[in-house]
Amino acid sequence: MAETPRDNASFVAVVGGGPAGLLAAQRLAEAGCRVRVYEAQATVGRKFLVAGHGGFNLSNAEDMGRFASRYGPEEPRFRNLLHHFSPLELRAWATGLGIETFVGTSGRIFPVAAHKPAELLRAWVAQLGELGVEILTRHRWLGFVGATGLRVRDESGRPEVARELVLEPVATILALGGASWAKTGSDGAWVPLVEQLGVAVTSFAPANCGAEVAWSAFFKEKAGRAPLKNMALRVNDGPALRGEIMLTEYGLEGTPVYAKTPQLRAALATGGPANLHLNLKPDLTPEALLTKLRQRRPGASLSDFLRKTLHLGPPVPTLLREVQPEAATLDPVALAALLQALPIAVTGLRPLDEAISTAGGIAFAAVDDHLMLRQRPGTFVAGEMLDWEAPTGGYLLQGCFSTGAWVAKGVLAWQQAMRNIR
Repeated sequence: MAETPRDNASFVAVVGGGPAGLLAAQRLAEAGCRVRVYEAQATVGRKFLVAGHGGFNLSNAEDMGRFASRYGPEEPRFRNLLHHFSPLELRAWATGLGIETFVGTSGRIFPVAAHKPAELLRAWVAQLGELGVEILTRHRWLGFVGATGLRVRDESGRPEVARELVLEPVATILALGGASWAKTGSDGAWVPLVEQLGVAVTSFAPANCGAEVAWSAFFKEKAGRAPLKNMALRVNDGPALRGEIMLTEYGLEGTPVYAKTPQLRAALATGGPANLHLNLKPDLTPEALLTKLRQRRPGASLSDFLRKTLHLGPPVPTLLREVQPEAATLDPVALAALLQALPIAVTGLRPLDEAISTAGGIAFAAVDDHLMLRQRPGTFVAGEMLDWEAPTGGYLLQGCFSTGAWVAKGVLAWQQAMRNIR
């Protein structure tokens, strides 16, 4: 059934209640538009809340040039997006919700300790309500109708009374997320709906996820789940990245590993070697490390020596033996080389649904500079539906917020253009 003309009058439909969609809705409402948000889940911001459990960093305070480089091949595009809605503007937006933020030692931007993700989301939803934004949960998008229409199923009541609606918005913003953490609603089910238009969609792949390693049964039992602190790692011959790594039953995880998933994914796709090289003592020069290793007395236990001289306790000795069974008998030169470039053969990446984010999505060639679909004028795309990726550390959320603000600007320009034509 179609909605009544009164209900359908001159509104912008936002499909998806994540950060990108909600910020687009806010910007449009502030500009005087009537806005409706359609969300399939029982509440908005489900993935936003889940992401906040692991450390609620909203953005990052590094300089804009380096910030934009975090988006890889899409750096030029994101330079413009970040200029339009920057980390500073994101902090000001949070302050407007009553949420104060601070810059941590890593450069990441966090709400102060008293503020939790749910508190920010509640304040945001309340503000949207004050602006007149209608949020319709348990409303699932089913596809397009004609040149501008949408099909939506209202699942807010009992299953047997679910009804299908046909909407005729003046413009549509799709912000349905990628394909990781499906339980939050980010399941990629929208892909065939846009492909029916002839829109190019790059297949999804895991990003910011753990790396799989074929550990021996002995290593899994002996090492278990254990951290490797103050490490540096690189993929094959690429640049090194510092941080803490976690050994797991399936392989490795942690911020440096997540940041290297694009390189690992590319190496695995070509069938070539995908080797992580761990530098277990990145603060020592090769010469300084060799000097310390030459202090080891004949017959001395390698485990005790590493612990006392280099402060490398468990699980490092077990890890060395896993990679190089003869580690205890290596001469100082060979042992130094092993400690600063320990090769870990990666056999794969964790499944898509375990990934923090995804690579892939609607190709940027399918949208114009306003992120409007070339195949369907008046329909815009924001957030992780688009084919971009970035590391954790505030870059993912900032990217979603910035694209949301950008498409709101595009919708306003589109509406003005349509009025001029009339």
